[in-house]
This record gives sequence, structure tokens and C-alpha cells, in this order.
Amino acid sequence: MEEPIIQARDLGICFAKGKQKKGRVKDLFVRRAANKKGAQAQDFWPLRHVNFDIFPGDAVGIIGRNGTGKSTLLRLITGVLIPDEGYVRREGRVAPLIALSAGFSGELTGRENVNLVAALHGMTTKEIKNKFDEIVEFSELEDFIDTPVKYYSSGMKVRLGFGVITQLPHPILLVDEALAVGDAAFKRKCQQVIAGLLKEGRTLVFVSHSEGDLKKYCERGIFLDAGTLVTDGTVQEALDSYKEAEKRDADRKARKKAAAEAAAKKAAEAAANPAPALIPGAAGAAQ
Repeated sequence: MEEPIIQARDLGICFAKGKQKKGRVKDLFVRRAANKKGAQAQDFWPLRHVNFDIFPGDAVGIIGRNGTGKSTLLRLITGVLIPDEGYVRREGRVAPLIALSAGFSGELTGRENVNLVAALHGMTTKEIKNKFDEIVEFSELEDFIDTPVKYYSSGMKVRLGFGVITQLPHPILLVDEALAVGDAAFKRKCQQVIAGLLKEGRTLVFVSHSEGDLKKYCERGIFLDAGTLVTDGTVQEALDSYKEAEKRDADRKARKKAAAEAAAKKAAEAAANPAPALIPGAAGAAQ
């Protein structure tokens, strides 16, 4: 029986409201101690009780509204974040198309950053040398490759980052809205690269709000809502669940708005037509 390349069991992570998640050893022990005492009111769980298996060659779309834990899940898979409950395991290294300019040093040139970032992701000196021209050609930065990255635009950094990460031989490809950046020509290049990697049998975990891209690359879909896994089926089933949740949320907001408007109208009518004031002793005099 084939073993999963990514496995999550009862996966959960807790954030403190108003604070960023920390990765320091001290913070890890503090969180563990707090969890034993019980979650405090200011804590919330962007993901909790999440279970799934992803097998080699799967192309899985992660679907959900903003703030439902999609990007957090990718960071848990990469190991950037440490879960507070359960676990996520993976077999093989990850090529993360997430925050593509992360790891670049502004003081170093594009050439130096390519060598640095590729080496940090496990490429050998020989591999980097063999792939270097292809990375530069893809990023269209031939005229700027020896310029310090601090002078690059955000788009130039993204192109260079994409060029490096897609040359990694790692079996797992994580994509977080990377295809939403750049101009139309660059998007087409990115889409061609992703399609080529999938033909090689890579495993894809793809976060996107684009229904077209999700259907193009993914056969399976996972719908997350309020930090929990609601649907794990075909990409169409996950999209349908997402749309149903959106409709329920829109209906709830409409009812809440209508109730608020009715209450405001009632209050305005009461203010415009106040009840007659009673004159002290008037009732006794009438008798």
C-alpha cells in the first residue's frame, strides 16, 4: 500500500490575538505550558483537529475564505510553524512558492542571492552552476543580475525567487497565490512551469482563490472553514462547499442588517411620536 507523502493527524496551532506567532525555543515552552493549563480567552485556533493524507503525485487545492488557515497550513507543512496539537509529517523536501522574495539579502547582488538561496534549499554548487543561466533567463534579469537586490522592484524579486524555487528537485511543491503576481506574460510563464512540474510527477499543494487555476491544476480539493476541514473530495466538491458557506454567510449578514435596520426604524418612529406625558394629579381630578 502506498504511503502518504504528507500526513496530518489532529493538527492544530494556537495564536495569541494581536501577537505574531513566534518560533523561538522559549516561546515553544511557554506555549506548551499554557496549553496544559487550558487555552486563554485571548487565544484562537486558526487550525484545529485537521486530518488528511496526500499521496505522491496528488494535486490538491486548499480552498477557503481569508483567515481560514490556508496559508498557515502550508507553513505547518514546510516546518516554518510548529503545531500546538497533533502533527504533520512529510516524506521528502519541499519547494515552497511562498513569499518568493523571502531569504534575499538586499545588500547582495542577484547573482549572490541566487547562489545563497539555492544553497539554503539544498542545491549543490554544481547544480546551481548548471541551472544558473536558466534561472536568470526565466526571471528576465540579465541586465540586473549583478545589481544589489535592494534596488530591485518587488516584481523583480518575485521573478528571481520563482526562478530559483522552481529549479529545486524536491518532490513536494507548495504554492500560495504565487500565480497571482506579475504581469500577464509572467503569469503565463509561471503556469507553464507549474504544468511541467506536475507532468514530472511532483506533488502539489495549491492555495488559491482562482476557481480557474484550481480546476486547471488540481483534481482534489480541501475546503477549510473557521479553522476546520469541512470537505475533502474532488476540487468541484470543495468549491461547491465553499460557495454554500459563502451563501450562508451572506444570508446571515443580510438578516442581521435587516434586523438592525428594523430596530433603527422603530427607534426613530418612537422618537418622532413620543407618548403623551401624564400630568401629576390629572387622573384624580377627572374622577
